[in-house]
Amino acid sequence: MDMGMLMAFWVVSFALVMTPGADWAYAISAGMQERAIAPAIVGMLLGYLAITLVVAAGVGALVASEPAVLTALTFVGAGYLLWLGVGVLMDPPGPQDGNDSEGTTMAWVVRGFGISGLNPKALLLFLALLPQFTSRAASWSMAGQITAMGLVQIVNCGVVYALVGIGARAVLRTRPKTARVVGRLSGTAMIVIAVILLAEQVAPMVGA
Repeated sequence: MDMGMLMAFWVVSFALVMTPGADWAYAISAGMQERAIAPAIVGMLLGYLAITLVVAAGVGALVASEPAVLTALTFVGAGYLLWLGVGVLMDPPGPQDGNDSEGTTMAWVVRGFGISGLNPKALLLFLALLPQFTSRAASWSMAGQITAMGLVQIVNCGVVYALVGIGARAVLRTRPKTARVVGRLSGTAMIVIAVILLAEQVAPMVGA
Protein backbone atom coordinates (compact mmCIF):
# COMPACT_ATOMS: atom_id res chain seq x y z
CA MET A 1 0.00 0.00 0.00
CA ASP A 2 0.94 3.65 -0.44
CA MET A 3 2.18 4.62 3.04
CA GLY A 4 1.36 8.28 2.39
CA MET A 5 -2.25 7.34 1.68
CA LEU A 6 -2.34 5.13 4.77
CA MET A 7 -1.02 7.97 6.95
CA ALA A 8 -3.61 10.34 5.48
CA PHE A 9 -6.31 7.84 6.40
CA TRP A 10 -4.88 7.53 9.91
CA VAL A 11 -5.23 11.30 10.42
CA VAL A 12 -8.84 11.30 9.18
CA SER A 13 -9.64 8.21 11.24
CA PHE A 14 -8.15 9.69 14.40
CA ALA A 15 -10.15 12.90 13.97
CA LEU A 16 -13.36 10.89 13.62
CA VAL A 17 -12.62 8.69 16.64
CA MET A 18 -11.97 11.80 18.73
CA THR A 19 -15.55 12.96 18.10
CA PRO A 20 -17.70 11.97 21.12
CA GLY A 21 -20.63 9.70 20.43
CA ALA A 22 -22.24 6.47 21.59
CA ASP A 23 -18.82 4.75 21.79
CA TRP A 24 -17.52 7.43 24.13
CA ALA A 25 -20.65 7.20 26.27
CA TYR A 26 -20.23 3.45 26.57
CA ALA A 27 -16.50 3.73 27.38
CA ILE A 28 -17.30 6.25 30.13
CA SER A 29 -19.93 3.92 31.61
CA ALA A 30 -17.44 1.05 31.54
CA GLY A 31 -14.80 3.22 33.19
CA MET A 32 -16.92 3.50 36.32
CA GLN A 33 -17.15 -0.27 36.78
CA GLU A 34 -14.50 -2.60 38.11
CA ARG A 35 -12.66 -4.38 35.28
CA ALA A 36 -15.25 -3.41 32.67
CA ILE A 37 -13.09 -1.19 30.44
CA ALA A 38 -11.24 -4.01 28.68
CA PRO A 39 -14.28 -6.18 27.83
CA ALA A 40 -16.34 -3.15 26.78
CA ILE A 41 -13.63 -1.97 24.39
CA VAL A 42 -12.99 -5.49 23.08
CA GLY A 43 -16.70 -5.74 22.26
CA MET A 44 -16.68 -2.44 20.36
CA LEU A 45 -13.53 -3.37 18.46
CA LEU A 46 -15.02 -6.72 17.47
CA GLY A 47 -18.01 -4.81 16.12
CA TYR A 48 -15.77 -2.61 14.00
CA LEU A 49 -13.81 -5.66 12.85
CA ALA A 50 -17.06 -7.26 11.70
CA ILE A 51 -17.99 -4.12 9.73
CA THR A 52 -14.49 -3.98 8.19
CA LEU A 53 -14.74 -7.58 6.99
CA VAL A 54 -18.26 -6.99 5.66
CA VAL A 55 -17.10 -3.95 3.68
CA ALA A 56 -13.93 -5.71 2.46
CA ALA A 57 -15.99 -8.65 1.25
CA GLY A 58 -18.27 -6.34 -0.73
CA VAL A 59 -21.33 -7.22 1.35
CA GLY A 60 -21.52 -3.72 2.79
CA ALA A 61 -22.10 -2.13 -0.61
CA LEU A 62 -24.85 -4.66 -1.30
CA VAL A 63 -26.55 -3.88 2.02
CA ALA A 64 -26.27 -0.13 1.45
CA SER A 65 -27.80 -0.50 -2.02
CA GLU A 66 -30.91 -2.14 -0.58
CA PRO A 67 -32.96 0.57 1.20
CA ALA A 68 -35.15 -1.96 3.03
CA VAL A 69 -32.16 -3.79 4.50
CA LEU A 70 -30.45 -0.57 5.55
CA THR A 71 -33.69 0.73 7.07
CA ALA A 72 -34.14 -2.48 9.04
CA LEU A 73 -30.54 -2.29 10.25
CA THR A 74 -31.07 1.32 11.31
CA PHE A 75 -34.18 0.47 13.31
CA VAL A 76 -32.43 -2.44 15.01
CA GLY A 77 -29.36 -0.36 15.83
CA ALA A 78 -31.39 2.64 17.02
CA GLY A 79 -33.66 0.40 19.08
CA TYR A 80 -30.66 -1.22 20.72
CA LEU A 81 -29.10 2.16 21.54
CA LEU A 82 -32.44 3.40 22.89
CA TRP A 83 -32.82 0.34 25.12
CA LEU A 84 -29.25 0.65 26.39
CA GLY A 85 -29.54 4.42 26.95
CA VAL A 86 -32.79 4.11 28.89
CA GLY A 87 -31.21 1.42 31.05
CA VAL A 88 -28.22 3.64 31.84
CA LEU A 89 -30.50 6.62 32.48
CA MET A 90 -32.73 4.66 34.86
CA ASP A 91 -29.80 3.08 36.69
CA PRO A 92 -26.73 5.27 36.08
CA PRO A 93 -23.41 3.54 36.70
CA GLY A 94 -21.34 4.64 39.64
CA PRO A 95 -17.86 3.70 40.89
CA GLN A 96 -18.02 0.03 41.95
CA ASP A 97 -15.74 -2.73 43.10
CA GLY A 98 -16.31 -6.43 42.67
CA ASN A 99 -19.07 -7.96 40.57
CA ASP A 100 -16.54 -9.38 38.11
CA SER A 101 -18.27 -12.61 37.18
CA GLU A 102 -17.67 -14.13 33.78
CA GLY A 103 -21.27 -13.43 32.82
CA THR A 104 -20.89 -9.74 33.58
CA THR A 105 -17.67 -9.59 31.58
CA MET A 106 -19.32 -11.26 28.60
CA ALA A 107 -22.28 -8.88 28.91
CA TRP A 108 -19.94 -5.90 28.52
CA VAL A 109 -18.41 -7.53 25.42
CA VAL A 110 -21.81 -8.27 23.87
CA ARG A 111 -23.16 -4.78 24.56
CA GLY A 112 -19.97 -3.24 23.14
CA PHE A 113 -20.33 -5.32 19.99
CA GLY A 114 -23.89 -4.09 19.63
CA ILE A 115 -22.87 -0.45 20.09
CA SER A 116 -20.50 -0.54 17.10
CA GLY A 117 -21.53 -3.59 15.09
CA LEU A 118 -25.21 -2.58 14.85
CA ASN A 119 -24.44 1.04 14.07
CA PRO A 120 -25.62 1.75 10.48
CA LYS A 121 -23.73 5.06 10.54
CA ALA A 122 -20.48 3.15 11.05
CA LEU A 123 -21.27 0.88 8.11
CA LEU A 124 -22.05 3.82 5.83
CA LEU A 125 -18.97 5.68 7.08
CA PHE A 126 -16.73 2.73 6.27
CA LEU A 127 -18.39 2.34 2.86
CA ALA A 128 -17.90 6.02 2.03
CA LEU A 129 -14.48 6.55 3.60
CA LEU A 130 -12.35 3.44 3.12
CA PRO A 131 -12.59 3.16 -0.70
CA GLN A 132 -11.41 6.77 -1.10
CA PHE A 133 -7.99 5.79 0.26
CA THR A 134 -7.54 2.71 -1.93
CA SER A 135 -5.78 2.41 -5.28
CA ARG A 136 -6.39 -0.15 -7.99
CA ALA A 137 -2.74 0.24 -9.01
CA ALA A 138 -1.50 -0.88 -5.58
CA SER A 139 0.12 -4.29 -5.17
CA TRP A 140 -2.43 -5.15 -2.49
CA SER A 141 -5.96 -6.20 -3.44
CA MET A 142 -8.85 -3.81 -2.75
CA ALA A 143 -10.07 -6.11 0.01
CA GLY A 144 -6.58 -6.17 1.54
CA GLN A 145 -6.29 -2.38 1.46
CA ILE A 146 -9.73 -1.93 3.04
CA THR A 147 -8.91 -4.49 5.73
CA ALA A 148 -5.62 -2.74 6.53
CA MET A 149 -7.35 0.62 6.92
CA GLY A 150 -10.08 -0.98 8.98
CA LEU A 151 -7.38 -2.29 11.32
CA VAL A 152 -5.92 1.23 11.57
CA GLN A 153 -9.37 2.47 12.55
CA ILE A 154 -9.68 -0.30 15.14
CA VAL A 155 -6.29 0.58 16.67
CA ASN A 156 -7.30 4.25 16.89
CA CYS A 157 -10.58 3.28 18.52
CA GLY A 158 -8.85 0.99 20.99
CA VAL A 159 -6.36 3.64 22.12
CA VAL A 160 -8.84 6.52 22.36
CA TYR A 161 -11.63 4.56 24.03
CA ALA A 162 -9.19 3.05 26.53
CA LEU A 163 -8.01 6.54 27.47
CA VAL A 164 -11.62 7.73 27.74
CA GLY A 165 -12.53 4.83 30.02
CA ILE A 166 -9.40 5.13 32.16
CA GLY A 167 -9.84 8.89 32.36
CA ALA A 168 -13.45 8.52 33.48
CA ARG A 169 -12.38 5.99 36.09
CA ALA A 170 -9.56 8.17 37.43
CA VAL A 171 -11.64 11.36 37.58
CA LEU A 172 -14.97 9.95 38.76
CA ARG A 173 -13.99 7.04 41.01
CA THR A 174 -13.91 9.20 44.15
CA ARG A 175 -16.89 11.34 43.11
CA PRO A 176 -19.99 9.10 43.25
CA LYS A 177 -22.51 11.91 42.72
CA THR A 178 -20.60 13.35 39.76
CA ALA A 179 -20.16 9.85 38.36
CA ARG A 180 -23.92 9.29 38.37
CA VAL A 181 -24.51 12.63 36.66
CA VAL A 182 -21.99 11.70 33.98
CA GLY A 183 -23.61 8.27 33.73
CA ARG A 184 -27.00 9.88 33.10
CA LEU A 185 -25.43 12.14 30.47
CA SER A 186 -23.97 9.06 28.79
CA GLY A 187 -27.39 7.41 28.75
CA THR A 188 -28.96 10.60 27.41
CA ALA A 189 -26.35 10.74 24.62
CA MET A 190 -27.24 7.20 23.56
CA ILE A 191 -30.95 8.06 23.54
CA VAL A 192 -30.39 11.24 21.51
CA ILE A 193 -28.31 9.36 18.92
CA ALA A 194 -31.01 6.67 18.71
CA VAL A 195 -33.74 9.28 18.22
CA ILE A 196 -31.73 10.99 15.46
CA LEU A 197 -31.24 7.66 13.68
CA LEU A 198 -34.96 6.92 13.89
CA ALA A 199 -35.93 10.44 12.80
CA GLU A 200 -33.75 10.15 9.70
CA GLN A 201 -35.68 7.04 8.70
CA VAL A 202 -39.17 8.20 9.67
CA ALA A 203 -38.97 11.69 8.09
CA PRO A 204 -38.87 10.44 4.46
CA MET A 205 -41.78 8.08 5.16
CA VAL A 206 -43.89 10.89 6.60
CA GLY A 207 -42.93 13.20 3.72
CA ALA A 208 -43.98 10.57 1.22
